[in-house]
Amino acid sequence: MAYELWYWPGIPGRGEFVRLSLEAGGIAYVDQAFENPDALMDDIGQRVPEPFAPPYLVAGDLVVAQVANILLFLGDEHGLAPKDRAGRHLAHQIQLTIADMVAEAHDTHHPVEMMAYYEDQKPEARRRAADFRDGRMPKFLGWFERTLDRAGGKWLTGDRWCYADLSLFQLVDGLTYAFPKRMTTVMRDCPRLAALHERVSRLPELRDYLSSDRRQPYGEGIFRHYPELDAA
Repeated sequence: MAYELWYWPGIPGRGEFVRLSLEAGGIAYVDQAFENPDALMDDIGQRVPEPFAPPYLVAGDLVVAQVANILLFLGDEHGLAPKDRAGRHLAHQIQLTIADMVAEAHDTHHPVEMMAYYEDQKPEARRRAADFRDGRMPKFLGWFERTLDRAGGKWLTGDRWCYADLSLFQLVDGLTYAFPKRMTTVMRDCPRLAALHERVSRLPELRDYLSSDRRQPYGEGIFRHYPELDAA
């Protein structure tokens, strides 16, 4: 049975965190953002339980929403997470922390109104982005760096990658697109994190996907590059 992944068409967004695990895990799925790009709003309203928002994964009669919850499900079902209880919860904890930073990154360009244009909130965005760059980015990325250090190896939770490693790659990748100047500075203090990003980018399990047109480019969605919001 192939899963159905539902997400907004045309942007990587939060759906990309799920795609990476599906692809790296060799898990059969139908990406409805490509197959049925106009059907999302009709589909989501018919699901029981109804997801609050995409992405959501359909597995037969089961509907699983929220990125961290989807990845928890995939980790359990397909061996993409540690088998021991402590490792399983650590992977989920890291994923939830990634979700926190993703939300804060998004809010740098939409700090006041979610549905308003960026151009309508530029002064507020500049202030929010400065706080994110100066305070939040070092705090979050420093924690990920220390977590890798304490893991004592190449990966976050053991001798093999788990879904949290793939998501951390995506976070670093998106932030590098959105804040290239600031990431150049912050990542000087995060060599293990930089190495993990490089390591995931070279995984044989992801080689075909990352070089395909199914890996959608940044531009809209969470990670957006506005030069006026970036600084070293």
